[in-house]
Amino acid sequence: MKNQHNNYLLLLALATVFISTSGALGKFIDLPTPVIIWFRSALAALFLFLFCKYKKLNIGIKSKKDRPTIVLGALLLGAHWVTYFYALKLSNVAIGMLSMFTFPVITALLEPLFTKSKLNPIHILLALMVLLGIYILAPDITFESSYLKGILLGVLSACCYAIRNLILKRHVKTYDGTVLMMQQAVIVSVLLLPVLFQFSLSNVQSQLPYLFILGLVTTAIGHSLFIRSLKHFSVSTASIIGSAQPIIGIVIAYLFLNEIPTLNTFLGGALIISTVIIESIRSREK
Repeated sequence: MKNQHNNYLLLLALATVFISTSGALGKFIDLPTPVIIWFRSALAALFLFLFCKYKKLNIGIKSKKDRPTIVLGALLLGAHWVTYFYALKLSNVAIGMLSMFTFPVITALLEPLFTKSKLNPIHILLALMVLLGIYILAPDITFESSYLKGILLGVLSACCYAIRNLILKRHVKTYDGTVLMMQQAVIVSVLLLPVLFQFSLSNVQSQLPYLFILGLVTTAIGHSLFIRSLKHFSVSTASIIGSAQPIIGIVIAYLFLNEIPTLNTFLGGALIISTVIIESIRSREK
């Protein structure tokens, strides 16, 4: 039994490492951001479709009433990916990932608007901690600063991701998580199809290996393993382990892109990650 638990823990840790590669890949791949996201969603959709067929999962939308929220969730997922990758391009992996990782606290703040729960005063305190962390992250508070633009896009990405998760929460009991991810990846790739005619694709061939890793390892396998881990761990436990994503992403960026974080990045990042851990532990104790 203990060995089985350790195996599940290893899979969750592996999922966290795979998802963490998004930062370095988003910064490294030499293509326009919308093109990167189209390949990410299209390749992920293909891999997830094959997996669903192998597992004989029903990939259709079961009710007409589910269509608007599933499509809206896909729109928000696409917006989350595009703004996140623009944030990475404008700043660096550390700032882009840390800014986006404000989503757990944003989720806690927005949840009362989607459910019958009441706003907890501690969420306001955590939000202030996040704001202070973002302020420390920004080296220069001017709108000409590409770093500030990266931070703002990272927070916008976090908002899109938080709202998408809250909207889709109602479907997780009736749909397999992998099926939901596949449906959304398909919708995003269809919606972004026009970008293939608007941007140059001359560099695609040289970038295909990295796009393949992004679509298969980061998105299809990473997210599927993470969703599957929720059957064996509480959401809060998965969130605490998942909070290592920016840290792992920063290490990967240092090893492969030679990006060295500043002291401000460490201080601001520590505040943001602390809020994630505090909220995860607090929610587990409810």
